[in-house]
Amino acid sequence: MLHIVDDEDVIRDALEWLAQSRGLPARGYAGGQAFLDAVGDRFAADAVHGDCVLLDVRMPGMNGVAVFDQLVARGLLARLPVIFLTGHGDVPMAVDSLKRGAFDFFEKPFNDNQLMDRVEEALAASRKAASSDAIRARLATLSAREREVLDLILAGNMNKVVADKLGISMRTVEVHRAHIFDKMQVKTAVELAGLLK
Repeated sequence: MLHIVDDEDVIRDALEWLAQSRGLPARGYAGGQAFLDAVGDRFAADAVHGDCVLLDVRMPGMNGVAVFDQLVARGLLARLPVIFLTGHGDVPMAVDSLKRGAFDFFEKPFNDNQLMDRVEEALAASRKAASSDAIRARLATLSAREREVLDLILAGNMNKVVADKLGISMRTVEVHRAHIFDKMQVKTAVELAGLLK
């Protein structure tokens, strides 16, 4: 989902149309607080399409930099990359924003194709972050023993070797292996290795 945060109706409408012309879902917000209220503290990212924020710098009420600060404080930049759009930016502001994790910084007027290309790159980065988060969540469900078995499997050890190294029966290794595959949602050790590379 492309989240467009700009106080100008014309800009929001144009960007929504531009996103939809590329097949991207988009939603506009007239101000920073409206966007933050919609995002909430527990942001539910769109793991399928990814998410990206096009954020104007100058807006009444909460400006874009304050919105960006909130996203940084909430740890949302990986899942919700920010591209600044402004007619009032300067080089120090752009450099500072990029150093702090903004995905990009565009000045108005902007080139439609260049902007949308960067939006698509940001959406891809968001999807990748969502996938990594999902893998970490699955890994967190493994017991300590399952983690030991997992590490030995990933090192290329056969069940018999894993059993010998851990001092457990081969049948126990097979049970742990089955639980690992189930929790990690894979069918083979090759899939598991590919998932965790």
